Amino acid sequence: MNLKNEKNKRGNAEQKIRVIPLGGLEQIGMNITAFEYGDSIVVVDCGLSFPADDMLGIDLVIPDVSYLVANKDRVKAFMITHGHEDHIGALPYVLKEINVPIFATTLTMGIIEHKLKEHEMEDIVTRHTVQFGDLVTIGDFGIEFIKTNHSIVDAAALAIYSPAGVIIHTGDFKVDYTPVFGDAIDLQRFAELGTRGVLALLCDSTNAERAGFTQSERTVGKTFDTIFTEHQNTRIIVATFASNVDRVQQIINAANRFGRKVVVEGRSMVNIIETATELGRLSVPDNTLIDIETLKDYPEEKTVIITTGSQGESMAALSRMAMGQHKKVKIGCNDTIIFSSSPIPGNEKAVTKVINELFHKGADVIFQDAHVSGHACQEEIKLIYTLTQPQYAIPVHGEYKHLKAHAKLAEQIGVPKDNIFILQSGNILELSEDEARIVGNVPVGAILVDGLGVGDVGNVVLRDRQRLAEDGIVVVVAVLDSQANVLINGPDVISRGFVYARESEDILDDAQNIAYESIDKCLMKGISDWGKIKSVMRDDLSDHIWKTMKRRPMILPILIEG
Repeated sequence: MNLKNEKNKRGNAEQKIRVIPLGGLEQIGMNITAFEYGDSIVVVDCGLSFPADDMLGIDLVIPDVSYLVANKDRVKAFMITHGHEDHIGALPYVLKEINVPIFATTLTMGIIEHKLKEHEMEDIVTRHTVQFGDLVTIGDFGIEFIKTNHSIVDAAALAIYSPAGVIIHTGDFKVDYTPVFGDAIDLQRFAELGTRGVLALLCDSTNAERAGFTQSERTVGKTFDTIFTEHQNTRIIVATFASNVDRVQQIINAANRFGRKVVVEGRSMVNIIETATELGRLSVPDNTLIDIETLKDYPEEKTVIITTGSQGESMAALSRMAMGQHKKVKIGCNDTIIFSSSPIPGNEKAVTKVINELFHKGADVIFQDAHVSGHACQEEIKLIYTLTQPQYAIPVHGEYKHLKAHAKLAEQIGVPKDNIFILQSGNILELSEDEARIVGNVPVGAILVDGLGVGDVGNVVLRDRQRLAEDGIVVVVAVLDSQANVLINGPDVISRGFVYARESEDILDDAQNIAYESIDKCLMKGISDWGKIKSVMRDDLSDHIWKTMKRRPMILPILIEG
């Protein structure tokens, strides 16, 4: 398809492209953006986020894609920038409703395929692995994959061609002139696109508040060499993100130089390392990796454990080690533990708790200077703007404070203030060479995943879980004869998470008397509707407990036919 000829054939009224973020703005995670032109929609990324502290029992949070479902006949493909969970994690759930092809680079596709296999979807989803520089033509769009650097191999920026103009989406990126694997970011291609004209730039905002440049990933390798040199008589355990293949490569390299065997622990870590090795993105020297079952056969000071749990996740391998619940690894004074990551906002308390537990067990814990970010700082963001010279700036990927900091940078670099758009998820931004404006909104939100249930836990259920967590539950059971409308047995009161029954018999006796009076009152009035009787019991008990104890437990009346 010749996009320029297509542009000339269409009337001016059609020379507009719509940018519709469905997630990933004003938050960290759940990145997904739709680009719409004519009868075509392409979607960039499809990520998840992890539950907040008040989302009790929730495993994952995925975006509401009802807009895409309503327009599924126009959705042409998912274009994926890289393999992090906040960019690919929702794919198996969304593809069940919108089964369209996926385009991604080598390692990204390998991780996606493993995810699809877990969901038994590998045979029903069309997948296309692309190389950097490839141009995919689909619908009214052409999509070019451009080499970038990030904390995972094979990260890409996207140049999105349409008859309305070219939009660049950086994905998550940084400028690394000395990457551990592969080439440096293709700055030349960004400059070439800038020379030809870029309608809009959607650029990573995660580190927009940080001055200067992000350090190269290779600097962490030097740090590991120093730590390994200083701790030759202890076992070394390194916690990092499972997807940071370059970091894992440098840990393995250091271990090999110092004659140590390496154990990989944590399901996600094992899966990604296997995938990266098979695809040639990770090089492991022969006889370096050993199974955790054989760990006991080697001197501790000759081993390294690479593990998940750098964010304090309660079920991750390092957290279980810290709590003494890991079956194969016991932490002691002969352990040096390295946190090769920085806490994601919101995870600070969980990480600190794990560090404290490790210190209690006598371990030496290193949690500074063993990590560099995968995101661009201010000078790198400015560099991309200078090269691409976009007409419009659209900060993405970050909380509102990050987007605001990014907007200031764009203005400093010469983008007119009126051409900078800080969007909210759901906004419809319509762009053309002549104007840009928000023309409406689409439904967005968070779909909660609890076990196998997707979307069946909403705000009401979360409120109930919150109440149960905070004030407990009081269950009142009574047996009624519905024919004679008389009380046969009870009421009995059972408490969980409200008061300790053995030490609070008076409180429960009072609750039992209140429940009896409520039932008796209803029966004396000839009320035979059990729903009404339960409602009266609930209200009377709630009022009594609040007046006497200033608590509001969940009250669950149960009436049984006698």
